[in-house]
Parts: sequence; C-alpha cells; structure tokens
Amino acid sequence: MSDERPWPDTIRAGDCEQHEPLVRRVLAPNPSPYTFTGTQTWIVGAGSDVAVIDPGPTGSGLSIGDPADINGVGHVEAILRATAGQRIAAILCTHTHRDHSPASRPLQAATGAPIIGCAPLALADDGPRADSAFDSDYAPDRVLTDGERIAGDGWTIEAVATPGHTSNHLCFALVESGALFTGDHVMAWSTSVVSPPDGDMAAYMASLSKLYERGDRIYYPAHGPAVTKPRQLVRGMLGHRKQRERQILRELDKGTRAIPEMVKHMYKGLDPRLTGAAGRSVLAHLLDLQARGVVRAQDDEWVLA
Repeated sequence: MSDERPWPDTIRAGDCEQHEPLVRRVLAPNPSPYTFTGTQTWIVGAGSDVAVIDPGPTGSGLSIGDPADINGVGHVEAILRATAGQRIAAILCTHTHRDHSPASRPLQAATGAPIIGCAPLALADDGPRADSAFDSDYAPDRVLTDGERIAGDGWTIEAVATPGHTSNHLCFALVESGALFTGDHVMAWSTSVVSPPDGDMAAYMASLSKLYERGDRIYYPAHGPAVTKPRQLVRGMLGHRKQRERQILRELDKGTRAIPEMVKHMYKGLDPRLTGAAGRSVLAHLLDLQARGVVRAQDDEWVLA
C-alpha cells in the first residue's frame, strides 16, 4: 500500500518492454490502489524457450463485487504475442493472490506449459481483506522449495522462499544476470501488505533479512519500478517496520487500544481506501508482539503485557 504519488509507467497494458537481454515485461490492465500501475508479468529468456513469472489475473474487473485489481482482459493474449516464436517452458507463480496466478490456467491451456512455483493455498479470511483474495483454483504441476532450480535455453531460475506477505510466497533468482523477481515481497513504490491470518510479520521480517544477506544486482517486483539498489531498500524496509512497531508501543503506552484508532494516529494523510490495509499490517505487528510476550489481547482491544 502507498499514499505516494503515482509512478508514471513507460508502457501501456498489453505492450512488451525489454529490461535486459534475458528479461521482458508485459503489464496487465489492472491498476488499483493495491496493484499500482498493474501486475507485471516477467518473461525470462531470449532463446528457443522462456519462463513466464506471475502470469497475472483473468477477471474482467467490471462485474459487481469484482475489484479492478483482478482485471485481466486480454492479458493472456498479450503474453502469447510477446512470446511468439518461443516455447513457454514454465509458468511460475510467486504466490496465489488473484492478481498473480489465475492466468496460469488459460496460459497453460494455450501452450501446454507446466505451472511451477509456489504451493497452493486457499484460506478463509478472519476479517476484511485489504488486497486481492487468494486464488483457490491454483493447481501447480510442481512446487519448488527453497534453492530448487529450473533451467531453459540460456537461463536458470532458482526459487527463494520468502514467506510473510503470504505463507507460500517465493521470489525467483535469475542466476545468469543476478536479477531477483520479488513478487509482492519487496517493491519500491510501497511496503507489502502483511494480512493475518496467513500474512505473518515475523516471517516477513525474517524474509527481508534473508534478502538483505543476498547479493542480487537488481529486483524486478510484480508492481512498480525495478529496484536498482536492493540492499539499501531492504535495509530501509526493515527500519520502517521496526519504526511502526515502536509507534504501536507508544500508542499502547498512551492508552490507545483499538486498531482503527492506532491507524488514525499513525498513518497521517493516508488514502482512505488504504485504511483496511494499514489496519491489517498493524494487526500483524500486534500478533508478532503478542507472540514475543510484549502485548496481549483484551477482548477486541490490545494492551501492554
């Protein structure tokens, strides 16, 4: 989520843009407060075959109750145009929110490519969701574990387990170029939503620390611009989350007990459409603090332990 000014994208939805010799991007037509300019589908490979990372959404975004961030009209066709003359050897998904994985199925139907990557996950939420719901129909042919690799013509991709935003989140490292496809785990335009019960703040912080220790050259997230100084950004994100934790503890020390009041005090000038996302992240922090014995729940409120 972000209350910053929009990043002006350089391409239109459906167009293909080359980022480096082995990396292209196709933008899905699903901009929203939670997807920024839309989901970015990454195509890896310049030879006879390619891998497609985060094929994106399939919904129209127009029907009642169908949010804009799952609008995938024409996106599979755009991926097929971008890969014309090449075989899609693998369809990779970083996680199973509905703006990332649903297009894996029509893309597989069109190409016969296996769906590979994160484990399936379908959870009933315990409260209002602030981002896209989970894709309950996601069915991978192969689940990758941390460190597993797949390879094609001139490219090698390694799975990097990064739970936190979701418990099944993976990043994908391109061995040949030092690039890391970070899904929703690390983005330059926004901090990731960590929404319980599946989102876990302790796991998210551990995954950030894991990436900080890596030597990746550049990050390509699923939303927003590439990250050209990865360790600097991750260090800042770790500091930001620790600052949020200190803010929560100060609010509790002042007697603020309810999450909506904490959000009101902590997120000045926030887009009202993002208050739900902020509340979910505050809850994730509180659950982490509770597990560490720092705070405790008291009915629907929170107090210092």
